[in-house]
Amino acid sequence: MPEWVQSLDIDGWTVLGVLVALVATWIIARLSRAGVAKLVDRVPGLSDGIKVLAVRLTGYGVWLIGIGVALALLGASVQPVLAVALILAVIAVLVLRGISDNFASGVVLQARHPVDVGDEITSGGVTGVVIELNSRAVVLQTADGRIVHLPNSSVLGSTLVNNSRHGSQRGEVEVRIGRSELSHDELRELVETATEGAAGVHRKERVIVRSVLRAPDRGVVLVQFWHHPLHGVAVRAAVVDALAEALADRGVPAVVTSDPPPPPLAGPTGF
Repeated sequence: MPEWVQSLDIDGWTVLGVLVALVATWIIARLSRAGVAKLVDRVPGLSDGIKVLAVRLTGYGVWLIGIGVALALLGASVQPVLAVALILAVIAVLVLRGISDNFASGVVLQARHPVDVGDEITSGGVTGVVIELNSRAVVLQTADGRIVHLPNSSVLGSTLVNNSRHGSQRGEVEVRIGRSELSHDELRELVETATEGAAGVHRKERVIVRSVLRAPDRGVVLVQFWHHPLHGVAVRAAVVDALAEALADRGVPAVVTSDPPPPPLAGPTGF
């Protein structure tokens, strides 16, 4: 038999003391779990998963202490118990290190509220709408329907852009205009009017037309406008169509794009 078992000093009073310790542990564990449950309910933003985990960890901790007290009453040697506890703690730290990092980061994210369900965010090079916040990850749905799980620790430790917090988002398209009989002011007014009339463009923020290039035979302007954060793709497409139609109706040769290519090394002679 193991030495720690042989060292046990068991009699009637010892058994009674162990029973009392275990019953007291059971009562304290229940009271502690109930107290922690009420406490975490008062913390805003915590998910149900995090609340359940906090309650369970509290119960496990109380039971570990109670079992240790019971073994001490039996006269068991403390050193083997401490050695086993230390080994288990080291294993738990190594195995659960990533989980604990994500759990702690999840608590911070849900307590500080940098993002909420329904927000469109950009993090780690991924842009999508937040559909779930849990103890492990921020779950996004991208514009093309993919589901992406971003670990909480990576979201908290990297640049996080919340596209929805302001309530609107700015979009832009580039217009390359060829030779035209219209003056620069007339072209600017035409572009502004067409953009303002596109579906989804906000009316409370004015459309901005910035000149990027002006030459005798061509010009490039950047059109900036505001829209709902979740409707960027559709609104940019509507603006491209509206500008292309308006310029074509006035006989202005132009190329309109919402995804301009990088500039060439040498300036082209056309647009």
